[in-house]
Amino acid sequence: MTIWKRNINLERLNATSKNTLIEHLEIKYTAVGDDYIEATMPVCHFTHQPLGMLHGGASVVLAETLGSVAANFCVEEGSYCVGLDINANHIRSMRDGKVIGRATPIHLGVSTQVWQINMTDERERMVCTSRLTIAVKKQRNVKQALKASES
Repeated sequence: MTIWKRNINLERLNATSKNTLIEHLEIKYTAVGDDYIEATMPVCHFTHQPLGMLHGGASVVLAETLGSVAANFCVEEGSYCVGLDINANHIRSMRDGKVIGRATPIHLGVSTQVWQINMTDERERMVCTSRLTIAVKKQRNVKQALKASES
């Protein structure tokens, strides 16, 4: 059974990245399942920290991106989601390749959601694990922003 309450597909997800940090970091949505979204991000010069490893902040951007976008597709029209809190545990360093993130829900409530985002390397070894808490808000002046992301 699917958790999605809005029309979701890879083309639509990737279109929402235009002119954002997501596009700048070359994050690409790669899979949508009944209860998850996946994306990849390159590990290279623009996602490195000064020692030449994947920057922890870049991992958090990937986690926040996956969880926030997923959350917004899990609410009815008239609601939208914003991040409240995020944490990340950096398990393994990466110097090159792609990091793969997968967001799955832990809790989908009326006023809050909690998402688990696990990030692995291409050999499926854990790189980072993150938990994102989301606030579910009622739509007011956000209608134009959501409508723009749907086109």
